[in-house]
Amino acid sequence: MRVALFLTCVNDTLYPDTGRAVVKLLARLGVEVEFPSAQTCCGQAHYNTGYRHQAEPMARHFSDVFGGYDAIVTPSGSCGAMVRELYPRLGERARAEGRGGALATALAPVVPKTYELTEFLVDVLGVTDVGAYYPHTVTYHPTCHGLRSLGLGDRPTRLLRAVKGLDLVELPGADECCGFGGTFAVKNSDVSAAMGADKVRNAVSTGADVLCAADNSCLMHIGGTMTRLRTAQRPVHLAEILASTEEEPLT
Repeated sequence: MRVALFLTCVNDTLYPDTGRAVVKLLARLGVEVEFPSAQTCCGQAHYNTGYRHQAEPMARHFSDVFGGYDAIVTPSGSCGAMVRELYPRLGERARAEGRGGALATALAPVVPKTYELTEFLVDVLGVTDVGAYYPHTVTYHPTCHGLRSLGLGDRPTRLLRAVKGLDLVELPGADECCGFGGTFAVKNSDVSAAMGADKVRNAVSTGADVLCAADNSCLMHIGGTMTRLRTAQRPVHLAEILASTEEEPLT
């Protein structure tokens, strides 16, 4: 199986350790991961802001770069949802506008092969115990794209419950948005900040050391709110927890 890591813009720019954690984790499970250096933005930011036509060349490029792989793994529910849910819509809209089916044909190969990390672990590799060790109390926030677009369900929590030393506590209001929403946080900053504060208050109420999620864009928003509210709790990406072992622990 040829597996490619789709790191995403946010992780590449701000959270490269998450990408390293994915590679370390999958290598421990016997999966050799390639990182195509030609990868760029998947077009999600443009699409979600209303620049659908401008997102199309990025989607084509994504398919050109990743089309030859058997599986494309990403530590981002939102970018995974862009490929799986919105690439088909790009093709359909192009056809509806009288531009033919070329775009849909170009994008079709990558749609079923793109997996958010927890999907790949549970559904493709068939594992929930990945040999991780993380002696902390953790609460899990299911981000909107993972929860509603990809339907990750209990995959992330099944993986967390199998981590040695980890105590998983339930997050009140877990299914409520944290308020990030990409450019929503810019265009509706007051609402976004209020939603983020609600999420952080709920997270702190659990007494957990760590708030975990599978999407760093949401963790960035939540983490900024934690800093402003001066909480002791910290945000950590799920991949980094799963990559942590007794021999090489994540502090």
